[in-house]
Amino acid sequence: MILEEAQELVAEEENYFVSMTDLMVGLVFVFIILLMYFALQFQDVTEELTGANKTRTEILEQLQRKLKEQGVPVIIDSENGVLRLPDSVLFDSGQRELKPQGRTNVEHLAAALIDILPCYSDGIAKPASCPQSKHKLESVYIEGHTDSDRYAGSGGLKDNWDLSVVRATNTYRTLIEYQPGLSSLCAPKQGRCDPILSVSGYGPQRPVPDGQGTEEERKQQNRRIDLRLIMMTPDSGEAERAVANRINRK
Repeated sequence: MILEEAQELVAEEENYFVSMTDLMVGLVFVFIILLMYFALQFQDVTEELTGANKTRTEILEQLQRKLKEQGVPVIIDSENGVLRLPDSVLFDSGQRELKPQGRTNVEHLAAALIDILPCYSDGIAKPASCPQSKHKLESVYIEGHTDSDRYAGSGGLKDNWDLSVVRATNTYRTLIEYQPGLSSLCAPKQGRCDPILSVSGYGPQRPVPDGQGTEEERKQQNRRIDLRLIMMTPDSGEAERAVANRINRK
């Protein structure tokens, strides 16, 4: 009798462990499936987010085409999102004010910007010709750069840093003079819409990467005004929420 009870107890324990093992295997299987699904969804969302870089390149190429049609020589750096204007098309050597031809070139730039940027920002009505795009601009920095030669200073400017900032500021003001609507372009942030155009100056601190040619040619490349485009991209928390929403809709 005792032996039979012991055998029944052992059998029950074995059944219990078999059931627990089956349960654990099932849970691991479900976890793996969910993990794979989450990874696939996250990859899908990430691909959507990185599409902003493609849109930025398209914006730069559109600007370049429009400016070249007007005879304004520009260079685009797609990797860094930069439209580059040599200072020779804008300023005379060591001068802060745009030369007459420089003003004309900035007028062409302003016309190109007002045609294209409203398609990727808020603040003013979008042209009917805008392509379909889910990506928007976060900022457009008008950056002043100089070479490394010492600037003697004049009119209250002490050095290349001052010169780069004032040149960038004068470029911005001239853009707004020709196309006032540019100052209204904005990017939505936390319930408000912040202007996308801003100004910065770097003096000689950010030379053109991999500048080629003679020393004088490299210095000439470094004297420039850059327009740096920054696209809006969700933070990691927003990306996670987007994935969670997609999972919940399944």
